[in-house]
Amino acid sequence: MNSTIRTLIIEDEEPARLLLRTFLSGIDEIDVIGECADGFTGLKAINDSKPDLVFLDIQMPKLTGFELLELLDEIPEVIFTTAYDQYALQAFELNAVDYLMKPFSKQRLRQAVDKVIERFRLKQSGRDSVLKLATHVHDKPQPIDRIVVKTGSKIQVIPVDEIEQLEAQDDYVMIHAPEGRFMKKDTISFYEQALPEDKFLRIHRSHIVNINQILRIEQYGKESYLLILKNGNQVNVSKSRIKDLKRELGF
Repeated sequence: MNSTIRTLIIEDEEPARLLLRTFLSGIDEIDVIGECADGFTGLKAINDSKPDLVFLDIQMPKLTGFELLELLDEIPEVIFTTAYDQYALQAFELNAVDYLMKPFSKQRLRQAVDKVIERFRLKQSGRDSVLKLATHVHDKPQPIDRIVVKTGSKIQVIPVDEIEQLEAQDDYVMIHAPEGRFMKKDTISFYEQALPEDKFLRIHRSHIVNINQILRIEQYGKESYLLILKNGNQVNVSKSRIKDLKRELGF
């Protein structure tokens, strides 16, 4: 390699950032260009500085590591650093650059860096793998309590309690909230599994509604129902979902 690998550290714990910087200072191929203490700052830093490599914590306030990746247009090489192991197996299965479990040694860090150096030498990239890893989390979704969306340069964090309804739009889902409507590249099936089942109900193959947002139900046929939501929207209930709706609402 003729040039150093421009590296960014995104980690919310100061001792962990210091340890990373100390370990990396002894590696000639690495040039640490900055540190960030949260996901929002890290997102801006990646977009502004275009690093080659990011050391990325997963569990951070404001924006998690996976949420950050979803919001990027161009993905750098990523080495995850985390105290949580629930995504480790998926990371290795998908050939992510590496996944460091805290606490890790200087030698273990060096092994991860060597993988990145080799990828640059061979002009190979793990960017697609990292994107697949972020997407793969959706294959077996963990319960969520918020959705992060990007509209232009603005990042919007929507608590699930504020979501009024979700509507499938081809490869995207339109999220209705008091602040407006937002598009997210996901599937309606993902949200059916990830949203709290005591608060949200899928009433059509293309629609999920917040049960607390239902204003009234109107019957216009033998087994045809229309939901009127508090936001004024009207949503058809598919015949296959009527029993679920009646059971959930107790009628």
